[in-house]
Amino acid sequence: MTSRIELNGANFIETHERHGSARSLFWPWAAGNVSFLALSYGSFFLGFGISFWQATFAAAVGTVGSFVLVGVSSLAGKRANAPTLTLSRAAFGVKGNVIPGFLSYLIFVGWETVLVSLATLAFQTVFVRVGHINHNLSAVIGFVLSAGLTIFGGVLGFKTIMRIQRLLTLATIVLTIGYIALTAHSIKWSLVSHIHHGNLQAFIGAMIFGITGIGLGWVNSAADYSRYLPRNTSSRAVVGWTVFGASIVPVLLVIYGSALAGSSSEMNGKIAADPIGALTTLLPTWYLIPFALVAVLGLIGGSILDLYSSGIALVTIGLPVKRHIAASIDGAIMTLGTIYIVWIKKDFFGPFQGFLITLGVPIAVWSAIFVADVILRKKDYAEDELFKPSGRYGSWNVRSTSLLVIGSIIGWGFVTNSFASWLSWQGYFMGAIGGKTGSWAYANVGIIFALVIGFLGHILLSRKEIRKQEGRNG
Repeated sequence: MTSRIELNGANFIETHERHGSARSLFWPWAAGNVSFLALSYGSFFLGFGISFWQATFAAAVGTVGSFVLVGVSSLAGKRANAPTLTLSRAAFGVKGNVIPGFLSYLIFVGWETVLVSLATLAFQTVFVRVGHINHNLSAVIGFVLSAGLTIFGGVLGFKTIMRIQRLLTLATIVLTIGYIALTAHSIKWSLVSHIHHGNLQAFIGAMIFGITGIGLGWVNSAADYSRYLPRNTSSRAVVGWTVFGASIVPVLLVIYGSALAGSSSEMNGKIAADPIGALTTLLPTWYLIPFALVAVLGLIGGSILDLYSSGIALVTIGLPVKRHIAASIDGAIMTLGTIYIVWIKKDFFGPFQGFLITLGVPIAVWSAIFVADVILRKKDYAEDELFKPSGRYGSWNVRSTSLLVIGSIIGWGFVTNSFASWLSWQGYFMGAIGGKTGSWAYANVGIIFALVIGFLGHILLSRKEIRKQEGRNG
């Protein structure tokens, strides 16, 4: 088994290890985003008070738009053959990059814990309804399967992930088609088509939800899966296959989920309380086991990517261990977190979602800075100097760090976070656009402000310095 473990971590991939084509990126991104959670997102989109057609447009624009950022970030991996958070040192400095690296690490660990917890609860819901397996035993089975596959793929690394994700994608798509075929009769177009249109603020809020809830969180891992490609791979193909693979199924599932939720107010309410379990109420008993498989496999596809990238993130911020050891550490943390959520603190999801939204603002600033940096750089990175604080990229980039702080402060000021009382301090600038209870209250435009500040700020403040860096010899 040791020989099958990927030994590459924060380092650059050697020329002889670079292989494959841009088309191979379809599989990890499709598997990471083929999830029944996207069906539940359809209900969440309607929850903004918009119509089915507005939800469809918001899902398409928000999802595809956010994955365009992921696609551009994937270019850095193809051009430099290193992980995202290694290349981010060029923008933040070799030591300064520890800040976005640590934030990214928290996001990865948080999401992998949430996804494995949801997979465990999905198993529990199904087996309890079937009625032949004890409540706790069904949760244990789901937990062992979900956590086991996640740790297995995340620790073994890239080659194993590419094989697993291909199988997960195909299996999940087939079983999802089966779910749609068995539930299509539940859609009542007469009700769906007459849902009232929402105002502009509600539509923008839904679109921002699509950006943050589906695509934006993947920017900080994009290069991790394109770094094994040869440098002469078509840049257009890298972006295209990343966006297509990541977007196509989530967009379709959100649209279908909106139709299901719009057909029944009862279903809409159940999804809000139990995103995965509610979907089982439309199924015949004989399909519950296949449903459990598709629900769990879809969630595991995303958790494997998160665990893999969290291990890389831990190495890039300075933990002196190999990548697979770091991934094992993250797997242990994820396991403890899942046990806490499923068996100890069952009302943990609300506050935890608030925690992830809070981290999402600085991650949005960092994502925009990184994408702008990739666009601005026309030459290859100086590989050795990304590991030397005394090199051309410096130890700390004050401009980028300041942008991260300013963008976060402004972003948090225009985000209303009501998931937990200890997050109520956010939204301190909302008075400028109607207050925390006004028409813009839940649009979360702070995310857009964070993206704009990071992107335009980096272009304005760093383009001359980047030209200077690329003008140096050796």
